[in-house]
Amino acid sequence: MHPVTITGARVHLREFRADDLQDSMAVVGDPEVTQSLSFDARSEADQKSRLAADVARASQDPRPDYYLAVADADDCLVGFVRIGLGRDRSGELGYAIRRADWGKGYATEASTLMLNFGFRDLGLHRIQAACGPDNRASQRLLTRLGFLPEGRIRDHVFTNGAWRDSLLYSILDSEWTTHIP
Repeated sequence: MHPVTITGARVHLREFRADDLQDSMAVVGDPEVTQSLSFDARSEADQKSRLAADVARASQDPRPDYYLAVADADDCLVGFVRIGLGRDRSGELGYAIRRADWGKGYATEASTLMLNFGFRDLGLHRIQAACGPDNRASQRLLTRLGFLPEGRIRDHVFTNGAWRDSLLYSILDSEWTTHIP
């Protein structure tokens, strides 16, 4: 399934492009944004290489994940959302929005679009998400989306020079249908 474009009310999800480099740096190059993610802030050279790999990976068949740009009405990249595909019709949700757009509901809309895609188009049964114990905004978002907490994963990621725990959440396809208006 390539290319993927999913349109929402204020954002749309689309495949990454090579010309997304500068806009993507406001997400992956910002230490304040990546503090809550599973990787350290990236240099422009590193991101250029990763972006090329992301573009190439999107055309693989079968696709290992759906890693999409979150773009605003002007088609400017404001973040990313991803479902990594696992075994037994499972997936893992991840997302990030550039700091200038925090609090605007973009992560909620992008995650909702991606969950619809995961459950309805990909036929997933279970989608999980992990976030840092200090990331209250992400915890609130996952709860709002209908995810249930499952527990704490100790020393789950090594980022910013230290091991960090993660809180694990999940939602099942049967639960998602009851949370969509």
